[in-house]
Amino acid sequence: MDFLSAHQPELLPGNRQLPPTQGVIEAPHGTTIVAVTFPGGVVLAGDRRATMGNVIAQRDIEKVFPADEYSAVGIAGTAGLAVEMVKLFQLELEHFEKVEGAQLSLEGKANRLSTMIRSNLGMAMQGLAVVPLFAGYDVDRGKGRIFSYDVTGGRSEEHNYAATGSGSIFARGAMKKLFREDLTEDQATMLVVQALYDAADDDSATGGPDVARRIYPIVTVITEDGFRRITEDESSDIARSVLERRLEQPDGPRAALL
Repeated sequence: MDFLSAHQPELLPGNRQLPPTQGVIEAPHGTTIVAVTFPGGVVLAGDRRATMGNVIAQRDIEKVFPADEYSAVGIAGTAGLAVEMVKLFQLELEHFEKVEGAQLSLEGKANRLSTMIRSNLGMAMQGLAVVPLFAGYDVDRGKGRIFSYDVTGGRSEEHNYAATGSGSIFARGAMKKLFREDLTEDQATMLVVQALYDAADDDSATGGPDVARRIYPIVTVITEDGFRRITEDESSDIARSVLERRLEQPDGPRAALL
């Protein structure tokens, strides 16, 4: 980014000139992304639907990507710009590691992503916003951490759980009731799928598990062993388990009253 800014700034995503238009530009948008921490790591997950206005633009879009060995990004907002930003972010981290001979700290990665989002502010003002969720395992602190952003690049560290995208309010409500500090990795993966199911139940832009097409949420786990994306079979088993439970409790599990 620094090299392009100095030599050909017009090539950066946020500096591109759009043709004159009237109203908001219609482009595929992706939602919803959720994350939850557990002792030893963090889980980051996303649904598979992209919408364009009131139309489903894509049913199986991928919204969660590894940033490097110990971190990942989940994208919400304008899909095309978001994917391009993630690829540039991955390249930035790889370039830093090659030049410095060491990985950037998790805090440094979060700050770098904030700078990239801020550079997209011009596009965001025209309706092409990118609002990712960043999560990773902090090797210095020995725990998973979550960072959320706004369209101006403002960064906030979230504790325990977080969500972004159009269905985030419903997903956050589900996680708020189901979260415990002693979650196991398996319980954390089940929790994020439950949250995405609740988001899809109330938000038309969020896609739930699609058994007929074998389209399931993308769920990733980041621990001291690094980034891992759970397999399609594992994701299928979790989604089917959630669906079976919803036959008995359509509104999902409830937190126990003290």
